[in-house]
Amino acid sequence: MKILEIVEKIAVEEPRIVSIVGAGISKASGMPTFRGEDGMWNNYSAMELATPQAFAKDPQLVWNWYKARMRILLKAKPNDAHFALTKLEKAGLSLGIITQNVDGLHELAGSKKIIEIHGRIRYARCTSCKHVQRWDKDEIVNERDSLLYCPNCEKSLLRPDVVWFGEPLDPSKSEIALDWLSHCNLVLVIGTSGVVYPVASFPSFAKENGAKIIEFNIESTPLTPICDFSVFGKCEENLPLFVEELIRKIEKSKSG
Repeated sequence: MKILEIVEKIAVEEPRIVSIVGAGISKASGMPTFRGEDGMWNNYSAMELATPQAFAKDPQLVWNWYKARMRILLKAKPNDAHFALTKLEKAGLSLGIITQNVDGLHELAGSKKIIEIHGRIRYARCTSCKHVQRWDKDEIVNERDSLLYCPNCEKSLLRPDVVWFGEPLDPSKSEIALDWLSHCNLVLVIGTSGVVYPVASFPSFAKENGAKIIEFNIESTPLTPICDFSVFGKCEENLPLFVEELIRKIEKSKSG
């Protein structure tokens, strides 16, 4: 179905939109996989390194891997899909963004209401106290075979401020996300595989509370059957068109 047709079929006069976002939105932001750097990480997987057990066993290996990822991430820029969500927010139509991505590109695009449900790779937190700091600086990222220590505890290690495999989500973030999903009337599911829980259950939760679901993805996903509409293709092309048409429709209805 064409985007214009979808916008016309949405029976929502005052949209309260929540966007659930996955890795597909950042594909056009110049973010190749970490495997591209010298091939040095070809024998490792995220499942092996992004765990509390891996960090406890070899924190230097884990930090070297994250520094390699950060060297790539620092070259990435928000794309038109990120900016489209910022436009929704500025138009007063967005309750917020629930992103599974840790890349920080929504913030760089100017969005303010963001739940980074899996954490923030640009930040590090102390393994002992509550200290949190940014570490995405060239002098840190390019310094290999060095660990990061807490300036408060001095001897305690810093770790990336992300949710590793086997770790629970921050309950305060989940609470806010579910509150948004309880009060929204439209959910945009953007670039997510729909297989990572509990986020994969969020669209169903919103639908049970009366929201319409629109999916933007390159292909169908396990979430497609519950979506009211699906737009297949590049997020960076289709999402801006949808946002533009939706805002135009709302402005037209207000002008009478």
